Amino acid sequence: MSPGPIDSRRVVITGMGGLTCLGNSVGEFWQGCVEGRSGIDYITLVRPEVYMKYPVHIDGEVRGFEPTDYMDRRDARRMARFSQMAVAATRQAVEDAGLDIGHVDPTRVGVLIGNGIGGIPNTDEAMRTLLSRGGMRVDPLYLPKMLPNMAAAQVSMIFGAKGYNNTVMTACAASTQALGDARDAIRLGRAEVMLAGGTEAGISELGLSGFSVMRALSTRNDVPQKASRPFDAGRDGFVAAEGAAMLVLESLEHARARGARILAELAGYAACNDGYHVVAPCPDGEGAIRTIRWALEDADVQPDEVDYISAHGTSTPLNDLSETLAIKAVFGEHAYRVPVSSTKSMIGHAMGASGALEALACVMTIQSGIIHPTINQEQADPQCDLDYVPNEARRADVRIVLKNSFGFGGQNACLVFKRFEE
Repeated sequence: MSPGPIDSRRVVITGMGGLTCLGNSVGEFWQGCVEGRSGIDYITLVRPEVYMKYPVHIDGEVRGFEPTDYMDRRDARRMARFSQMAVAATRQAVEDAGLDIGHVDPTRVGVLIGNGIGGIPNTDEAMRTLLSRGGMRVDPLYLPKMLPNMAAAQVSMIFGAKGYNNTVMTACAASTQALGDARDAIRLGRAEVMLAGGTEAGISELGLSGFSVMRALSTRNDVPQKASRPFDAGRDGFVAAEGAAMLVLESLEHARARGARILAELAGYAACNDGYHVVAPCPDGEGAIRTIRWALEDADVQPDEVDYISAHGTSTPLNDLSETLAIKAVFGEHAYRVPVSSTKSMIGHAMGASGALEALACVMTIQSGIIHPTINQEQADPQCDLDYVPNEARRADVRIVLKNSFGFGGQNACLVFKRFEE
């Protein structure tokens, strides 16, 4: 059995911010999703003479990002890129929520961020310096830059959020779990407001080589925009990406008291582990099945009430099949009626940030009544036979959304979003 509800407090979303390879705002990101545009292109964060040594030449980069648009130059110099992007996304989210933290008890405002690998480009650079010039020439701020908890720390310092603080590092499930844990922090009474989401900026030779030798990445270098193809029979791996997304979560009472606009309710959450393999999902989806069921139970939602599923949908042969099997096991015949789509088909896989980026799309789906497509659906896979909203967006009345995230190490996390109703 799943654990029962922690508390009866309702938790709502009042602001969102994001940076993705489709654009550096939630609006730009969502417009790209609705249009079915891919943000995947050739790598620029690694020099061509370096990445050409590897079988993968494409990624999903946040382009045109200028940290000083969001923070002081002095602060920016002390941060790794993943922290810079977290601060930028938080600033967008706080402004979107109309939240003046200066008029809120700062000890009741917390921060919870999901991250997969911290400042791995900084580690890459530090090792090059150590080997070529000696260890005493390494950046003095290397360690505090690369630590995964520094995104949450920098957000706390810059925005004056002095309450509950944590960093979740559960690989590809990290920011989905961060959002769920942030909701629970509010329900437990540890905070009234949580700045929560995820960030990842791991594009580097070290990251590229690590995933290449695992053979986890797509090698469709000829047409980058067609490389990420979740659930398609021709899928050959995921596309590495970066990005950041932050959401302002509040107790309903707090949001009402300040007259906040409410975008959606975060109604359900669950997490568990497959206990199966370091990188491969459980073939029959057993861990995913448990997590989905627990999240629906937590939200007091029946499977046939779900209007849309935001898939983990990585574009790897094993993940897409196991996720499809899990959806069928939980939803039965409704699995063939409920639309399922993968945001990663357009933005690639931003690892620890992916769940939060996809959460933006979940909320926008509820808000707009538009379900974005899974692009690059060209060849049907007989084993992946659900409605993946192929290639074109569609209009729908969406009240309840299930968000799936499944990560290395057997980490599973699911969220349930609801249209806010009194």
